[in-house]
Amino acid sequence: MEWLNRLDGKIVCLDTVPIIYYMESGLHIEKLEPLFDRISKGKVNAVTSTITLLEVLVHPYRKGDIELANSYRDILLNSNNFSIVPVIDEISEKAAELRAEYNIKTPDAIQLSTAIMSNATAFLTNDSELKKIDDICVLILDDL
Repeated sequence: MEWLNRLDGKIVCLDTVPIIYYMESGLHIEKLEPLFDRISKGKVNAVTSTITLLEVLVHPYRKGDIELANSYRDILLNSNNFSIVPVIDEISEKAAELRAEYNIKTPDAIQLSTAIMSNATAFLTNDSELKKIDDICVLILDDL
């Protein structure tokens, strides 16, 4: 997996969907398990926005699945080499620039802005609409 090797020693920003795939659905698990293994071993550092915490908790809350909600909290808040980045003024301003330039949704703009402002090498998602972003390397799970 060449794409994964290129992330060694780097920062990758994870969109919400790869985390949901890893935790719940098993989609792309052959790509995500090695990534999360490298993150846990410190070979790759991961970041995501606080938006991710909001987004991953909706489904468990709707289902009343407290165990799943706690699992999400644990992976996002207590994992080594994985940080949640708060939405600070600079991230909001960069997100506004991205929305203006690329006409993307606010959550996507915040996620991408978080990646850029965190000096991430890549942004991992499965939203092919975000391929058009030139400001950072956008990795689409379906394309890897």
